[in-house]
Amino acid sequence: MYRILYILKYLVIIFSNAVYFQEALKRLRVDDDKIIYQLNEIIPTPSFSGKVNTTEQCKSLYERMMRTYDGREKAIQHCVIKAREEVEHWRKCRLENRDDVEAENMLRKSQHKLRLMQRELDIDKVVKDRSYKIFYERCRNAYTPPHRPVV
Repeated sequence: MYRILYILKYLVIIFSNAVYFQEALKRLRVDDDKIIYQLNEIIPTPSFSGKVNTTEQCKSLYERMMRTYDGREKAIQHCVIKAREEVEHWRKCRLENRDDVEAENMLRKSQHKLRLMQRELDIDKVVKDRSYKIFYERCRNAYTPPHRPVV
């Protein structure tokens, strides 16, 4: 959990470098890749079902997922806003001086960065939908989240 908060805190700082930004998001999505493993850990086999409170385990996992997704989405949204501001800055510089090659290059780089950030939002939505679907399939008998995913 602390690893996630640490990465979220600095995701905004490293957004200027696309490689670091994508690497940070990759680290944040590790839990999504391990969702089946996490569910296998918390949902007992029928012989052990009386010894574990599956409802509480599923609820706890769901709340962790929600906190992670909310934080990740806010960080990416913040980066998208910053990238838009950067595009607008370079667009104004380019309009002021049409012959400024540096402004043209920086405008293209910032537009590319903005598209990357927006693409990451789309990827994040797909990753979340996949995890919600798996969660719901495995925990639906024990816990029904307030916002059920489309399955």
